[in-house]
Amino acid sequence: MFDVIIVGGGPIGIACALEAKKNGLSYLILEKGTLVNSLYNYPSNMTFFSTSEKLELDEIPFISTNPKPHKQEALEYYRRIVTSNHLKINLFERVEKIETKDNLHKITTSKASYRSKNVIIATGFYDIPNYLNIPGEDLPKVAHYYGDPHFYATQKAIVVGASNSAVDAALEIYRKGGDVTMVVRGPAIGERVKYWVKPDIDNRIDEGSIKAVFNAEIKEIRESEVVITSKDGEQVLENDWVLLLTGYRPNFEFLKNIGIDLSQDGKKIPQYNSETMESNVKGIYLAGVICGGTETHKWFIENSRVHAKMIMQNIVGN
Repeated sequence: MFDVIIVGGGPIGIACALEAKKNGLSYLILEKGTLVNSLYNYPSNMTFFSTSEKLELDEIPFISTNPKPHKQEALEYYRRIVTSNHLKINLFERVEKIETKDNLHKITTSKASYRSKNVIIATGFYDIPNYLNIPGEDLPKVAHYYGDPHFYATQKAIVVGASNSAVDAALEIYRKGGDVTMVVRGPAIGERVKYWVKPDIDNRIDEGSIKAVFNAEIKEIRESEVVITSKDGEQVLENDWVLLLTGYRPNFEFLKNIGIDLSQDGKKIPQYNSETMESNVKGIYLAGVICGGTETHKWFIENSRVHAKMIMQNIVGN
């Protein structure tokens, strides 16, 4: 029997574990992948939007040699927090089911089962892509995640999307010698693109170094080409690789199976008390980006770190 089970070993899950330990609560983090699994799967050269102090947990200094920290620096920072504080975490153990009875929770995983008085869901949103559901999306040449630009050197790559992940991929692949075409559903590059990157992508498009088709969508993906539609009609482009960087979403089925209510306005925002972070299921709390439903741009590490303290104060108070 634990006081708190934390589902998700990302930065916010780690923050919750630090607060649980400080308050003398018995706790365990359950993480389906490696430590800070989402960060680990970010692009190799990713730079954070936030400065290092805004990524800090529990006032533990995050020292970076860059104005904006890089992925590898963040991995090192969060790993050292876990190991130095001897936080209790089970990695590569997926939570499959949570059942609630008489205000106690049974957590069934891929390896064991546990009981807990409280559960915190801090699973983020990076594990399920927004699929386009078009012919050819399941071909080996198609990816919903971007890793290293070297892979695409000298290749014809189509990048679908206009937010930070798509823009970063397009610029990096271009600079590694790839032939890049962006397919953008809207009329321009997204306004939320990092302010120091947006002029770069706009200039590369204006000069023709990176091709872009706006107000367009992919209709079909084939072995050696892609069919797109736009105001100019249908085009068939030669192609080696397709990166569908169209965003990601939380695991809504998992939340619904637990009994958490979601808003019916299309945003699927889970129901929770904004002062305690407790969901409509007593003893089950939400923390981090999962609180935003499909609006995954609303919550980040820097503005959801406070959820850990809010949750623990409520648990201890009860």
